[in-house]
Amino acid sequence: MSVRTNARGAATAVAAAAVLGAFLVGCTSVSTSQGPGADVPYVAPSANASAMAKAADDAAAAKSASDEASAEAEAAEAAEVARNTPEAVRDAFAGLQATLNDTCAPGSANCAYFLGRVNDELARLDKAMKADAQGPGHFKEPLAWISALRTTLNGDTSTANLEKHRSELIGTRDRINTWMQGHPEDYR
Repeated sequence: MSVRTNARGAATAVAAAAVLGAFLVGCTSVSTSQGPGADVPYVAPSANASAMAKAADDAAAAKSASDEASAEAEAAEAAEVARNTPEAVRDAFAGLQATLNDTCAPGSANCAYFLGRVNDELARLDKAMKADAQGPGHFKEPLAWISALRTTLNGDTSTANLEKHRSELIGTRDRINTWMQGHPEDYR
C-alpha cells in the first residue's frame, strides 16, 4: 500500500506540475511576433492615431487658451498704463478750449454740467502740464492759477460750490486760454 500511495502522490504532483506549467506557458505566450495574443483586445492603429490627434488638439487648445489669457492680461495692463499716462498738453488744452463759447445762467440745469466740465478740463490740463517734458516750471503761471482755484474750491466740486465760485472758475479758464495763445508751441 505504501508503494501505491507514493505512486498516487507522485502522479498527483506530476499532474499539478503539468497544470501549473500550462498556466505559465499560457501567460508567457500572450505576446507573439504578430502582436498581442488572443486574450488582449485588438485596437486599430487608426484609433491610436485618433487618440494622439485628440491629445494634440487638446494641448493646442490649452496653449491657445493660455495665450489668449496672457494677451488679455497684457491688454488690460496696457489699458491701465494708458489710463494713468497723462495726455499731451495740446490735447488737454483743446478740451478746455471747447468750453470757451459756452456759459450758463446760475441755477440752470446746464450750469451744473458746464461748470463741472470746465473744472474737469482744468484738472486734465493741470495733470498734462505737470507731466510735460518741458517740466512744470515752463507752465508756472497756469499751474499757479489752477492751484489757487483748487484752494478756493477746497476739494468741494459740488454744483453749489462750483456755482458759488463760478467767476473764479471761468476766470481761470480764460486766463489760461490767454496765456496759451501767447505760447502756441505748447499746443500746436
